[in-house]
Amino acid sequence: MAHRLVLTSPNRLSARFAFIFTISLSCTYLCYSIIFCRGTIMTSRSQAYEGKRCVTGKNAGGKKLLGKVEEGCAPAFVDAVKEAQRDAGGTSSAGSHWSEGKLNKNISMAQKYGNKKLPNALIVGVKKGGTRAVLEFIRIHPDVRALGTEPHFFDRNYDRGLDWYRGLMPRTLDSQITLEKTPSYFVTREAPRRIASMSHQTKLIVVVRNPVTRAISDYTQTLSKKPNLPTFEELAFKNRSLGIVDTTWNAIRIGMYIIHLENWLQYFRPSQMHFVSGERLITDPAGEMGRVQDFLGLKRIISDKHFYFNRTKGFPCLKKPESSSQPRCLGKSKGRTHVQIDREVIEQLQEFYRPFNIKFFETVGQDFKWD
Repeated sequence: MAHRLVLTSPNRLSARFAFIFTISLSCTYLCYSIIFCRGTIMTSRSQAYEGKRCVTGKNAGGKKLLGKVEEGCAPAFVDAVKEAQRDAGGTSSAGSHWSEGKLNKNISMAQKYGNKKLPNALIVGVKKGGTRAVLEFIRIHPDVRALGTEPHFFDRNYDRGLDWYRGLMPRTLDSQITLEKTPSYFVTREAPRRIASMSHQTKLIVVVRNPVTRAISDYTQTLSKKPNLPTFEELAFKNRSLGIVDTTWNAIRIGMYIIHLENWLQYFRPSQMHFVSGERLITDPAGEMGRVQDFLGLKRIISDKHFYFNRTKGFPCLKKPESSSQPRCLGKSKGRTHVQIDREVIEQLQEFYRPFNIKFFETVGQDFKWD
C-alpha cells in the first residue's frame, strides 16, 4: 500500500494526478492477474480431461477397455463397455437356459473392441477322446472365445512363428479366455517345450477315453476314408497268438497315455493340466463341463439345462438356441457306429493297456475305471 504523502497546497494537483495514476496501474495489474489465472485453470482442466479420454481407436487393447471407466469417456462407449462387462460376467444364473443372444452380443463386442491374443488355454488331446465336444460345449460360455478349426501350430506349422499363430485367433476382450484345440499336440514330442516357450502359464485340457475304445474309434474313422485298410486285428498285433501288440501303430500308441504325459510333466505342473473323462462327457456332460469351467477359472454358466441326450447318435447335444429352430449336435462323424471287434481281441488289448492305465491313474490322481 502506498504511503500517504504530506503535501503543501501548491502541489495538490500533482498529488491527485499521482494518486489516480497509481490506482489505474493497480486495477490494470489486478485484471491481468485474474485473466492469467483463469487461463491456467482452464488449461489444467483441459489437460486433465485429455488424460481421461477413452482410447477407442483400432489399437485400443482389451485391458484398457475393461479397466476402470473414467468420467471423461463418451457416454455411448461407457454404456457399451458396461454392457460387455455385465454379459461377460455371467448375468445368467448357473441353472438358467442358455441365451444365444447374450453370447452373440459378447462376440460382437469382442470383434469390435477386442484384440487377437495368444491362447490362455489349449485342448491338447487326445484324438477320438471327445475334444470336439469339449470345444463346442465350452464355446457357449460368454467368457470364452475359441478357434473353431485346428491350427496344428505346435506340431506342423511352428516355423510360421507366433505372429502367424496369433493372427488366427479370434478377437477377445481382456476378461475373456482365448482357446484352441489340436488333439495331436498330446502325442507330439516337441509340443510341450514349444508351448512352454510361448507361456509357462498356459492351461492344458486333455480329454481321455478307454484306450481300447479309443483305438477302435480311431480305426473306424480311418476305415471310412480308406475302405481297403487291413483289419483292426492285423494292425493291432505283431503276433496275435502270442498277444504281442504293435505299439508302432498310432491308434495303439496314442492310448499309452502315461508315456506322453511324462513328456508334458517335464515342462508343466500337474495343476496346469486338467483331464476330462470321455465316458463321463457322454453320461454327465454338465458335470464334466462344470469341472472344466472351474479349471479355467470361469463362473459355472454351462449346466445340465443346456444338454439333452440324442438317442440316435448316442451322444449329448446342446439344446435349441433361441435363434435357431434346431438343436446343436456334433457332426455326422461323431457317434459313428464302431467296427465290430472280436471280444477276445478286446480282452487282449485291455490286458496290454492295464499297467499303462494304472500308472496313469496314479500320476493324475484319478481313476477312470476303464477295466
